[in-house]
Amino acid sequence: MLMLKSAALVAASFAGVQLMSAHVETSKPAADYTRQIEGWRAQRVERLKAPGGWLSLIGLHWLKDGANSVGSAKGNDIVLAKGPARLGTITLKDGKATIALDAKAGATIDGKPAQAAELLDDAHEHPTTVAFGSASFHVIDRNGKKALRVKDSEAKTRTGFKGIDYFPIDPSWRVEAKFEEFKPAHSLEIPTVLGTVDKMTVPGKVTFTRDGKNYTLLPVLETADAKELWFIFADRTSGKETYGAARFLYADLPKDGKVTVDFNKAYNPPCAFTPYATCPLAPPENRLDLRVTAGEKKYAGATH
Repeated sequence: MLMLKSAALVAASFAGVQLMSAHVETSKPAADYTRQIEGWRAQRVERLKAPGGWLSLIGLHWLKDGANSVGSAKGNDIVLAKGPARLGTITLKDGKATIALDAKAGATIDGKPAQAAELLDDAHEHPTTVAFGSASFHVIDRNGKKALRVKDSEAKTRTGFKGIDYFPIDPSWRVEAKFEEFKPAHSLEIPTVLGTVDKMTVPGKVTFTRDGKNYTLLPVLETADAKELWFIFADRTSGKETYGAARFLYADLPKDGKVTVDFNKAYNPPCAFTPYATCPLAPPENRLDLRVTAGEKKYAGATH
């Protein structure tokens, strides 16, 4: 009888060890995933808070054809929120912008002292940067219209950043979706906060299942040689718990007809933080009849 009791104790102990081992094996991937998302979030915040990040924007000024006087004094065609009273003159002609700096402005062009230069816009890999003190600007092009995007590392939106609120990390929102390629690729009209419409390439559609229902999203390609799919979407939390216009999400290109869509990485567009960005809005095709309770919530410091 004693031997049977001893055998039973050994068996129970062994079973307990097995259960503990199984629990450790099960919880380890979940812990690793949580750390991965936390690391991704930390990197995202650092990019946002960088001296030249989206939080540093202090102005968006559209250029008119011909001469545009620029400076912080009220008499200029373009009145900067910060900078010398008279910075110089930007001339827009035949779609090309050039600048002639005022001799007393103390500004630099691409980090070097200069008096004049052509201003390459953001369609180029390295747009020309004009800097003055803690502020700077470069030219952006939106559907043929050009504007100055002005940044200041001392902007209140940056120095007073309130951090980001999130839904709890939930591995169930990392979904393996089916990818159906479009041959040929489709075109999708993407509205913007400017009231314009951009046509973007849609390589296919992505379908996933949640709570027994199927949902479809149309990803777009930012460039012809894009290495990622870009989702611009809204859902039933939009305008309530999350930013109303859209949230963004990137995913790797499809492999074997599958795409991993991780909604824990859904994040707010720049327009959630500043009125000086030119963001796309979620197209009707990407407005999910579903509460996506993952990723970033509304920004608490929004003032627009």
